[in-house]
Amino acid sequence: MCSLSEPRDDAVAGRPELETVLLGGPARHTKADVAREAGVELRRAERLWQAMGFAHVDDDAVVFTDADVAALRRLVQLVSAQVLTPEAETAVARSLGQAMSRLAEWQVGIFRTVLGDDFSGDLATTAQFAGAIMPVMEQLQGYVWRRHLTATAMRELGGRDTGEDERTLVIGFADIVGYTRLIRDFTELELASLIDDFEELATGVVAENRGRIIKTVGDEVLFVTDTAADGAEIALSLNEQIAQSTRLPPLRIGLAKGVVLARFGDVYGSTVNIASRLTSVARPASVLVDREVSAALRDHPDYHLLSVGPTKVQGFRGLRAWALRRAR
Repeated sequence: MCSLSEPRDDAVAGRPELETVLLGGPARHTKADVAREAGVELRRAERLWQAMGFAHVDDDAVVFTDADVAALRRLVQLVSAQVLTPEAETAVARSLGQAMSRLAEWQVGIFRTVLGDDFSGDLATTAQFAGAIMPVMEQLQGYVWRRHLTATAMRELGGRDTGEDERTLVIGFADIVGYTRLIRDFTELELASLIDDFEELATGVVAENRGRIIKTVGDEVLFVTDTAADGAEIALSLNEQIAQSTRLPPLRIGLAKGVVLARFGDVYGSTVNIASRLTSVARPASVLVDREVSAALRDHPDYHLLSVGPTKVQGFRGLRAWALRRAR
């Protein structure tokens, strides 16, 4: 008799069928086969594979499909056509891997919710479900990608986005107060529900006020805007809507304006660090802004700024902060 930790025989037998459905075809290649058929050096293929977030594969492991060959060939073609520089291909692979990894985690969660015990206990049912639902998911992913691509292109054509890596943006962080305590006191389901509510609220408020969410990390969301007024409206609206919620704890929010390095959907630089540090010292249900955001909003009729003087934060000496509030 098998122990509970051992996989059932029928589950083990069903793994190749499920993998074939998920991968879109049977595994028939080693990594050397893929590199050879795509016309690239094996070392380059391995570097791109690992950049996408996948584990090392033994030389004799037959785990790759025809789709792996086609994908590698397309990426190489983008470099050959000078759409991508050779130096950028690894960064592109890494960015795609990070974005799709999170999407895959969410989609497997859907499988678990719909199938229940059958998800791991009846792999034939799981494979059948995956085969039916994956084409729909692929179409939805393509639709959302095209919409975001269009919005980004129109923003650049409208002069709001220079298209350069270095841009002047307003960076905002919103952080849930007491998240460590919540992890200790809440069940996993309660915590997941709270995070879902927070991300839903943040996504709606940021989008409504012409901002873009860069990423969410558990209890924190990082967003950007082109203007200080948009950033201020997002920050204050978030706190106002959180205050009306009976489930969500208050937020700390920090805003900073300045030049950032924007690459592959993420932002870097001292402006990002300043916004993060301001968030860490803000009081619950408050918004702290830096000198540049304060200067941009000083004459704005909708907002009031209260100087809190020099703020002691790690890595920045003499950083001044202002508390942002609605004008009376």
